[in-house]
Amino acid sequence: MAAGEGTGAAPKGPPSSAWAWPDTLDALIAAPHHHTLLFENERVRVLDTRIAAGETVPVHTHRWPSVLHVLGWGDFVRRDGNGTVLVDTRALGSMRGSPTVLWSAPLPPHSLENVGQSEIHVVSVELKDAFG
Repeated sequence: MAAGEGTGAAPKGPPSSAWAWPDTLDALIAAPHHHTLLFENERVRVLDTRIAAGETVPVHTHRWPSVLHVLGWGDFVRRDGNGTVLVDTRALGSMRGSPTVLWSAPLPPHSLENVGQSEIHVVSVELKDAFG
């Protein structure tokens, strides 16, 4: 698949018994204004995620574990699908600078609110061969 092209098709991931949430919550489907497909094949999916200061990304999931290349960092609040705060980076006391590289496990339904002053910009390489 060429850069920037999306198929609009449901993501292919772990068997439905291994992933409890519907395809409609996939980041590209549930939050397309914040996630752009850069590349996809049978082994990886690469997403470009941008969240402007003050914006909140709708509830969505990330089915696969991923390597996150953080190009722009800002304070954020991550909430679960019910609105309960899971992470508020303002309470952590130390901010990571960008660029940096992080690991992320698959993420169940969540939203993310950029409560900082700058855009959050992350390129994620999702590893389809690893289901957790």
